[in-house]
Amino acid sequence: MSTVPNTAPRPNSPHHHHVEAVTLARPRGIDQIVAGVSTSDGDGVKLTRVLHQTLQQRLDPYLMLDAFSSDNPGDYIGGFPSHPHRGFETVTYMIAGRMRHRDSAGHEGLLENGGVQWMTAGRGLVHSEMPEQEHGMMEGFQLWLNLPAKDKMREPWYRDIQSAEIPAFVTPAGVHVRVIAGESHGIAGAVQRELTEPLYLDLTLPPGTEFAQPLPPDRNALVYVFRESLFVDSSEIPTKRMAILANEPDSDGVRLRAQASNHSPARALLIAGRPLREAIVQYGPFVMNTREQITQAVHDFQNGKL
Repeated sequence: MSTVPNTAPRPNSPHHHHVEAVTLARPRGIDQIVAGVSTSDGDGVKLTRVLHQTLQQRLDPYLMLDAFSSDNPGDYIGGFPSHPHRGFETVTYMIAGRMRHRDSAGHEGLLENGGVQWMTAGRGLVHSEMPEQEHGMMEGFQLWLNLPAKDKMREPWYRDIQSAEIPAFVTPAGVHVRVIAGESHGIAGAVQRELTEPLYLDLTLPPGTEFAQPLPPDRNALVYVFRESLFVDSSEIPTKRMAILANEPDSDGVRLRAQASNHSPARALLIAGRPLREAIVQYGPFVMNTREQITQAVHDFQNGKL
């Protein structure tokens, strides 16, 4: 199917990619800053839900962003036992830690430091994500990316992307960029999607540096800062906060700046996508376009058809 990317691994040679500096004429400002809500999921895993249901239309095609970070095993050891999904994609990015994935389609993989697990639930599967560590830090993110109506019932798909397979580069200013999805400075990411065109960058900005990313004005975009703080224009995004970027019709991208007074490099996710502009009907782990489709999903799950 055309929406499945080439699964060939890519070598990661961050210092061999020569990239030019990018200049923007009209970078975006910030629409709002979101703190996220503390919650727990799975078997008591503590996390912060940064993008929640009330923001789904605003950040279409994204449905959810969870951040988790703890060195207390009690916060994560229960993991996420078997649970179903239908109608969207889950993207799990592990900054630190080890998590084992198994699903009803027969896929299995180990997510480790710097790796990504990209799962297209499509018509549905049941999977589990369980820690393979009993102590130490577990830190990462799970992002839910919607599927267009025509692809919601497609075959499930899964890919483990090891850290070394994620293309990376360093800008002339010294900003380190990992390209999980989409494209930045001419470097194609590990995953591409045709309709939603996700951009998913992990940025590390040393104190006093700037990073510019071109972005069409119709793309919904967010920045989640998880080390130090960053500025967009003259507005500061504090650590552990998400900025929803303004959709200005004549804007040509986003420019981020790390304060020279920061004690260490700032680190942030820059995530953007092309909105589907379709109805979103969510019931827990199922995201479809109509209530009837949700009823069918629940029925199928209860009857062992996922």
